[in-house]
Amino acid sequence: MEHERNLDRTASAARVGVRPTTDGGRRPILSRPMILLLLASIGSLGSFYLLLPVVPLLTANGGAGGVGAGLATGALMLGTVLTEFAVPRLMGRYGYRAVIALGLFLLGAPALLLIASLSLPSVLAVCLLRGAGLGIVVVAGAALIAELVPAERRSEGLGLYGVAVGVPSIACLPLGLWVHAEFGHRPVLVAAAALSLLALAAVPGLPGRSGPAGYPGGVLGALRIDGLAGPAFVFAAVTLAAGVLLTFLPLAVSDGSGRLAAVALLAQSCATPLARWLAGWYADRHGSTRLLVPAVVSAALGTAALVRVDSPVAVIAGMGLFGIGFGVAQNVTLAVMFERVREADFGRVSALWNLAYDAGMGVGAVGFGLLAGPVGYPAGFALVALVLCAALLPAWRDQRRAARALVTP
Repeated sequence: MEHERNLDRTASAARVGVRPTTDGGRRPILSRPMILLLLASIGSLGSFYLLLPVVPLLTANGGAGGVGAGLATGALMLGTVLTEFAVPRLMGRYGYRAVIALGLFLLGAPALLLIASLSLPSVLAVCLLRGAGLGIVVVAGAALIAELVPAERRSEGLGLYGVAVGVPSIACLPLGLWVHAEFGHRPVLVAAAALSLLALAAVPGLPGRSGPAGYPGGVLGALRIDGLAGPAFVFAAVTLAAGVLLTFLPLAVSDGSGRLAAVALLAQSCATPLARWLAGWYADRHGSTRLLVPAVVSAALGTAALVRVDSPVAVIAGMGLFGIGFGVAQNVTLAVMFERVREADFGRVSALWNLAYDAGMGVGAVGFGLLAGPVGYPAGFALVALVLCAALLPAWRDQRRAARALVTP
């Protein structure tokens, strides 16, 4: 069995352009295809994060209110989720290079259409298209990372990938709000389009073909694989909270200038990739699952702190604490899910994880948009914190399951 796994890893390394070792040594993480993928990911996620808080704000200020803001993020995530079902099949047929190029184009070019119109139908149509591009890029990127990085360093490699996709959030989440406040929405839209379209320059150096297509059953069929449903559900709960906070924090914080929301988003976006990388470093040495419960606890406490939306300290500290939990949860759940399947299922496991990510964000944004009006933002954030507390039970069960597996001969 171990011999078959070694052959599988050697074939994967040859396919994606990384030289395997024959002496049992550890291969480096940073190959040329890996670096190019990281550059493409920085451009695409920069485009995504630049507009993530801005488009809901434009929609709300344009007369659609909180419901329209929630619908904008919901449409973005709907486009992402619907596309993610098809990405493993597209990769099997057309390969990584062509699929990632399509994703970058769809994520970038439609943003320019909002220069002509900010009506709610136009915003929702553009969000659907950009969501489709995002779905392609994140599923293909995570699956390719799992092939490019040696198995014994996969958590660390996923952590490095998390830093690359997190750097745009550090710069672009607050930057988008600042540019919009100082110069209006048109420069933000142009910059978002340019970031993704310029990333197309990295595509020719990526592997042309994807790995094995996987077993039949589709993306949701992966939930039947033993050990995947638990971490997918826990991660969906955390991303539900992320969809709420990233969409509604600028509306909930009433300091008038938007600076407090920008600082709080900066705290979250700095904490998330750093926590994701450190979690990967730790997991390769001590195991991933023991971090799952602490991740959910951190996210829940951070969300609960936002009940005090009138306190700058509580808002900034809460978003930072949530960012730590969010980053750890990203690395732990994805690493655990890859560990529990064969390489042939990497594509649909990546799609399943991203479905949990994006469906959680979309449901959170739309649901909170309907909830915030009747109950208000503080009570709404308290309810989201309770949802995260409920996710502690499956997180604890999964952690116990992994612990029992370690001691079972």
